[in-house]
Amino acid sequence: MNLRDLKYILAVAETRHFGRAAERCFVSQPTLSGQIKKLEDELDIVIFERTNRSVEITPVGEIILSHARLALEQAETIEQVARAHQDPMSGPLRIGAIPTISPYLMPLVLVPLKRTFPKLKLILSEEITDSLLGRLARHEIDAALLATPVDESDFDSIPLFDEPFWLAYPAEHPLNDKDEITAQDLEKLELLLLADGHCLAHQVMEVCRLAVRPVHGEMADLRASSLETLLQLVGAGFGCTLVPALAIRGGWMTDTGIVARQLHLQDAFRRISLVYRRSFPRRQALEAFAATVCNQLPDTVTRIG
Repeated sequence: MNLRDLKYILAVAETRHFGRAAERCFVSQPTLSGQIKKLEDELDIVIFERTNRSVEITPVGEIILSHARLALEQAETIEQVARAHQDPMSGPLRIGAIPTISPYLMPLVLVPLKRTFPKLKLILSEEITDSLLGRLARHEIDAALLATPVDESDFDSIPLFDEPFWLAYPAEHPLNDKDEITAQDLEKLELLLLADGHCLAHQVMEVCRLAVRPVHGEMADLRASSLETLLQLVGAGFGCTLVPALAIRGGWMTDTGIVARQLHLQDAFRRISLVYRRSFPRRQALEAFAATVCNQLPDTVTRIG
């Protein structure tokens, strides 16, 4: 038994498919299947029940897998501790970010981070919150830039900044004649939202006092996967949306027929934090990354601390 075999069985357990597990582990399917069968023979148990249609985990397999996860976590911790002892600001640092943060924040951070810490290799990934938390728990990333609170029993976080929301609406919209936009104005809007799963959709609904997604109007069934898509629809006159402050630096602000105005409402913002596992040993690297982020923020957001 070795760590490689434990990685193989975890990959099969998570994908429920030997072919996809082999792709994840960068080996051929016969190699992966053969090693797992060899491990089962060595332990004299069956970890997976295989049929032509499915892969199921046996009861004893579930127990084995729980211990395999712990063993791999401890092995990774040993590697991280050794790396941190040598130089916490060298080697890979795997950061995930939600899609409504990454394209607007990371271009501000990458060059200063590389200039200050040339030995640090930043590895970025962009996914929705639930996917990032899952990857964080599985040790596939080291930290994640999120806009929602997390379970503090599993993770810890470094609060970075509060990001106000701006209202984006077509240039000919009646709101253009108002000196101040109120909460009551927001409740009456034809509101465009990102697809379910994007935390921004839920946050916008909270600011606009919506208990459920809109069910009426031309765009009620819209399930856009990007903020850029929503802004194209706003520019075409289909409705309004709320935009995080960092995104107003984008090119859509010019010649698109869109007006963007900051909302001066008490709860019209979201808090961005760097979330990580409590057991992650390179805290110094995360603090340096967080400090670099805060040093590069524009004055449209409010730094914390």
